[in-house]
Amino acid sequence: MKVRHLKNLIKYRLAFFVAFPFLIQACSTMQVVESDIPMADQPNFGLLLMAHGGTEEWNEAVLQATAEVTSKYPVEVAFGMADAGSLERSVRRLEKLGVKDVGVVRMFVSGESWYERTQQILGTVEGAPQKDTSENPTSTFMPMGFWKIETDINFFISEDGLADATEMDEVIVSRIRRLSRDPAREVAIIIAHGTGSDEEDSRWVEKITQRTVTAKSTLGLHDIKVFTLREDWFAKRGEAESNIRSYLEEASRVGLKPVVIPFRVHGFGPYTRVLEGLDYRADELGLLPHQNVNLWVANQAELLRKRAERPN
Repeated sequence: MKVRHLKNLIKYRLAFFVAFPFLIQACSTMQVVESDIPMADQPNFGLLLMAHGGTEEWNEAVLQATAEVTSKYPVEVAFGMADAGSLERSVRRLEKLGVKDVGVVRMFVSGESWYERTQQILGTVEGAPQKDTSENPTSTFMPMGFWKIETDINFFISEDGLADATEMDEVIVSRIRRLSRDPAREVAIIIAHGTGSDEEDSRWVEKITQRTVTAKSTLGLHDIKVFTLREDWFAKRGEAESNIRSYLEEASRVGLKPVVIPFRVHGFGPYTRVLEGLDYRADELGLLPHQNVNLWVANQAELLRKRAERPN
């Protein structure tokens, strides 16, 4: 994917942390988008976008999603699972640009993901220790540094994830519409990563199900069903896989055609292997690329900018 329209506004800095090739989509990288607007012309407000990170294509799709905001604010993108190291590098660059207030947009499916950890690292709540400068940094496939970043910047952290975003309703509609041939004889299966906590996982399903309401009312499909794979919790993943496969098998048995939509930031994750041998239709596109994800980033940034402008 090319990002030609950004080349005069941003520069990329990329560092990959990879331990195992088969985990490349889960690897942590730190990629930075910096504004080329002269510092004297920059506002006091800047944006820090957090995202998991993955392949080069994955990361470039996230950078593309900043297209609506790079002309308005200095922008940094820090990849990782709330890793203090990548966050601190982004913060230091924003400091050099003279930014005083920073909106933190967290591009995760669930707004609960690493929310308190992010608050602690950025110092908006207590809980993170001081940085231990005596330790030698180690390269791991997913660094998870945890310390408080010492800075005078004021942070305004978003609470919502993509599952909370009404902007994603149209993404689901467009993904299903691309694949649909005979809606009355089709079922759509929306699959998300999920989590280990039963209560939190139920909230994932509930919120993503809300994102399918528009599709249900406008596309005329036989059914739309949301599942989570609970990918990183092997004791629960087996049952989740079985539930997904059973639903697809039953749909095919009664003459319905399944279409599979990943509710992931980018790509199809492990679903090709999970669904091996089953009859379904998919184009393997996640939420990105889509203009409504760009719109969500811009809307979140504007909400946080307005919060920063309010008097204490």
